[in-house]
Amino acid sequence: WDETHFGKMGSYYINRTFFFDVHPPLGKMLIGLAGYLSGYDGTFPFQKPGDRYEQHNYVGMRGVRLCRLFCAFLGSCLVPFAYLTVLELSKSLPAALLTAFILIFDTGCITLSQYILLDPILMFFLMGAVLSMVKCNSCADRPFSASWWFWLSLTGVSLAGAMGVKFVGLFVVLLVGLNTIYDLWDLLGNLSLSLVVFGKHLLARVLCLIVLPLALYMAMFAVHFAVLNRSGPGDGFFSSAFQSQLIGNNLHNVSVPE
Repeated sequence: WDETHFGKMGSYYINRTFFFDVHPPLGKMLIGLAGYLSGYDGTFPFQKPGDRYEQHNYVGMRGVRLCRLFCAFLGSCLVPFAYLTVLELSKSLPAALLTAFILIFDTGCITLSQYILLDPILMFFLMGAVLSMVKCNSCADRPFSASWWFWLSLTGVSLAGAMGVKFVGLFVVLLVGLNTIYDLWDLLGNLSLSLVVFGKHLLARVLCLIVLPLALYMAMFAVHFAVLNRSGPGDGFFSSAFQSQLIGNNLHNVSVPE
């Protein structure tokens, strides 16, 4: 059922048809982009589960046969993400390998990665945020180095991605936030650091873990509204002034008092 739901929204992006959904737009935009790049024209109706795709090019969106494509590719990335995270935390190769093999043979992970769903996209950004956070912590002995900035910025990008797919991504924001608070508290108690250096640490985290994710999150909605400029099933959720900007709407180009 969910594949029918989100596949239809991918088609809406390809056709630039406005719709409304409870989830933020990033996951559906990426699904639509994957379909567009793989040659899908957005004409499949996605009316009910089990409908045959016939001549429609679904491979790029669903990744059933080519696991390198989109959802299946993102799902396969969870294995190296988990391996690297556990290896960094435990410094144990057997533990990291065990974690990787558990995910490789996990039926749920394999199944979720086969279909047009938000779950593999969400898990990609969730685990990407955790891996980046762990890698950034490992660079604590060389703050403000290129690698430290890279992993800190990538953590912020991953946080924006997780929030931009589903609001449940806020849980990884909480995890990174608690880790950051602990890190800053530890730095504040280090008497060998001046307040100026501590201020630089605080500013770096504000920029990379608050400002950057919020800017990217808002940019997703800017793209969302710029792409969906045609009248569709989501018009009625918005004001008359907004509907007047949608091509094909009865109020299109009508002057609406504020």
